[in-house]
Amino acid sequence: MDKNIVLIGMPGVGKSTVGVILAKILGYRFVDTDIIIQDKEKKLLKEIIAEKGVDGFINTENCIISGFEAEKAVIATGGSAVYGREAMEKLSENGIIVYLKLDYNKLKYRLGNIKNRGVVIRDGQTLSSLYKERSPLYERYANIIIDENGCSIEKTINKIIDELNDYL
Repeated sequence: MDKNIVLIGMPGVGKSTVGVILAKILGYRFVDTDIIIQDKEKKLLKEIIAEKGVDGFINTENCIISGFEAEKAVIATGGSAVYGREAMEKLSENGIIVYLKLDYNKLKYRLGNIKNRGVVIRDGQTLSSLYKERSPLYERYANIIIDENGCSIEKTINKIIDELNDYL
């Protein structure tokens, strides 16, 4: 398997945590697009959002990801990456898109204070409305959907590996 594995989903579902371990198991590189954005912009995500606004951040994220190259990598995307059509097309070209799906109530419990995480959320928007807005986008782009409810990190990784084997 030479294709990249691209993890998408809401903030807090474990894309980075699962991604690092999955990369080790597969012998792949691990890439976190949030870190790439911070490196290129030389600012924290929450600083970029504060400076450019939500739409400005989404545009920046889309430009950076759509210009990004990786081979044999597990790529953890930011939760808002699905707003960038060009970015998602680029990730799909040489990647299998895996949506890590978690029920809203479990996600809410895991996330705690979303403001400190640099989550792309509009003023006045709730986590619930963000979840409802993004879920169809995650499902649209996903080649594989992993239901993480009731799963440990290890069980989630095993599900991903099983689904990848079936997919390929």
